[in-house]
Amino acid sequence: MTTRRHFVHSASAFAAFGALSPLIARAQALDQVKIINGFPAGGTADATSRRVGEQLRGSRYTSNAAVVENKPGAGGRIACETVKNAAPDGRTLLLTPFSCTAVYPHIYTKLSYDPFKDLMPVSIAAVMHHGLAVGPLVPSSVRTVKDYVAWCKANPNQASYGSPAAGSLPHFLGALLGSYSGVALTHVPYRGSIPGVADLVGGQLASMFTPSGDFLANHKAGKIRMIATSGPARSPFSPEVPTFAEQGFSELTTEEWFGFYAPAKTPDTVIDNANAAINAALKIPTVISGLATFGLVPAGSTVREMDRSQREAYFRWGPLVKHIGFTGMS
Repeated sequence: MTTRRHFVHSASAFAAFGALSPLIARAQALDQVKIINGFPAGGTADATSRRVGEQLRGSRYTSNAAVVENKPGAGGRIACETVKNAAPDGRTLLLTPFSCTAVYPHIYTKLSYDPFKDLMPVSIAAVMHHGLAVGPLVPSSVRTVKDYVAWCKANPNQASYGSPAAGSLPHFLGALLGSYSGVALTHVPYRGSIPGVADLVGGQLASMFTPSGDFLANHKAGKIRMIATSGPARSPFSPEVPTFAEQGFSELTTEEWFGFYAPAKTPDTVIDNANAAINAALKIPTVISGLATFGLVPAGSTVREMDRSQREAYFRWGPLVKHIGFTGMS
């Protein structure tokens, strides 16, 4: 009898727990999360943060859409440091290109964060190709990379290119092009892509390397001319533009991704919930089409896949940074 009463009592308790378990699961979701990125509003990083952040609501991770905070400056390092110092409770995420976590350690001897110790991978968000575009300062006869190199050699005082940040992959693509083609190119770093593209359109800057999505609107409007993209194949968003490899510059073939990170020591259960919510968001048609507007292809991942990809990029770009000879000041 005692055994039976114990069983009934346990079964009743289990049933009650089962009825409450959705509420308990719901209670585990955070009320509000913030996504911090290190680039100005209107660019690819901002678009990725907002498109994904809007769709996190109602997930196991968070009850509400994420709040996006832009902290531009220092090529994204300010945002990385901010998230490093945030409480490891899952309420703060970083959205950054892998330049900040895989390339910067080779550049800055006094980097204020250790990407492998201070930040935890959550999920890759989107893959992008970089592009080279020229503006009205460059004659309309310049249509290929070889044309561009020839023009730069003939006009050394105007042979400049912009990038979204010193030490970014677009910066190094320009430096590699100059090194491999034997032309002196003056680098002009900006605080993100948008200000540089504005100067390119306005004729204050001859050319620019940056995520190709940031060129698309002005390229399609005929205000600038994108003459190459960095992917292994042509971008589906600008199929008329040949790759660097097609034009004889295979050394400039590269892809870069935006990824979400959390502060170190964030609980694994929170990381898992965030990963699931982000990957679900990246499959929503409106997110896919919204990112496509910026030349971005959604590409979710597991935590382990992101960590492996970051380390592969770290080892690939170390020798290239050394070849270029660029060293940050801080």
